[in-house]
Amino acid sequence: MVIKVGCCGFPRRKAEYAERFPVVEVQQTFYQPPRLSTAQRWRAEVPPAFEFTLKAWQLITHEPRSPTYRRLKEPIPEDRKNRYGAFRPTEEVHAAWERTREMAEALRARIVLFQCPASFTPTEEHIANVRAFFTEVERGGLIFAWEPRGAWPDETVAALCRQLDLIHAVDPFQRLPVTPHLAYFRLHGRTGYRYRYTDEDLECLLGWCRRFDEVYCLFNNVSMWEDGLRMREACQRHRDRAGVRRCANVGRMAAGVHGPHRTVLGRASIRRGNSGSPHPGAAQRDGELQVVVSRLSRWELSGSSV
Repeated sequence: MVIKVGCCGFPRRKAEYAERFPVVEVQQTFYQPPRLSTAQRWRAEVPPAFEFTLKAWQLITHEPRSPTYRRLKEPIPEDRKNRYGAFRPTEEVHAAWERTREMAEALRARIVLFQCPASFTPTEEHIANVRAFFTEVERGGLIFAWEPRGAWPDETVAALCRQLDLIHAVDPFQRLPVTPHLAYFRLHGRTGYRYRYTDEDLECLLGWCRRFDEVYCLFNNVSMWEDGLRMREACQRHRDRAGVRRCANVGRMAAGVHGPHRTVLGRASIRRGNSGSPHPGAAQRDGELQVVVSRLSRWELSGSSV
């Protein structure tokens, strides 16, 4: 299990942030994508292993009546407003995706998030738009995470994610994802942006994380910096406890292996033939121990991003 903890946006200077977290979700690309040179500079200012994810431009997902358009710097003609948002099959929406994709390439991002407003409901038109958009756009190897909000039935979301190769992005305190293996959690605050997560909340979150192979936990609340650091500490405690348990298991298995092993080798010194090879049982038990140690090492490496 790999858990990557970060924030939605930089609550501190990038250099300081990158020392404490392995990933950030870029917010500016949602409101107004920056110049390509700016994204390239962001990439150069952090270590190579640091990961960016980003929100797709709002022109793809949100209609112009959304209050988020107040932060848009490119004016939209009144007679063309019906061509933006809601994954509409228009040149304008596809052009907005190309701008988003350029940002993802410049940042060397792995995941692009498509967050929908609650007004984007599961109507026939909206479902058809989702299918057409994700079928037609150029991915370039990117993973797409989709965060539908509002009254989207689980079975509808699961069917679309399966058909279109999407990850179901969620706030797990509101609903759990319907897609397996890779989870993308966005923590908006249980009662809103000013909510501060309790220790019990973080233990609950860690329990949900255990259901997946890889998890992104991205905090998007007023105390995102503090809550994110506390979540990383909780992950470390979990890994330390699990490591102690696994080491104890290895010790018990090693005792079971090396005890008989010594006896076998003692007899083998008498039973050696002309080849001088030890008793075959010793080699078999040595192999069993190596498998156990190898499994432990792989587990420890898998937690390196926690």
